[in-house]
Amino acid sequence: MEERSRMVAGGNLLQAHTWKGLLETSGIEVELRGEALLGGIGELPVDLQNVELWVSESKYELAKAQLESLNAEGPRWRCVKCQEMNEASFDLCWQCGAECDEIHS
Repeated sequence: MEERSRMVAGGNLLQAHTWKGLLETSGIEVELRGEALLGGIGELPVDLQNVELWVSESKYELAKAQLESLNAEGPRWRCVKCQEMNEASFDLCWQCGAECDEIHS
């Protein structure tokens, strides 16, 4: 079995699945780790509440370039309703569903 490398880690399950889908449509196999631990929020230490994307070492650079291209789309924006940060490609806040404002505050 080929060695795997961790791409990203964070507590945002929706974003992790979005990135996983993007990478998989590019032909990169992705393993999502830690998803089941998010049910323990409040009970588990914060450092265990991460969702991690893992890819094979041979596809690491390609996957990294794919994720970096997302950041090139534009600046992140803060939702005026719930104050959550959203990626530039999102028209609706991932947290509360509010529409992106024109200014991207």
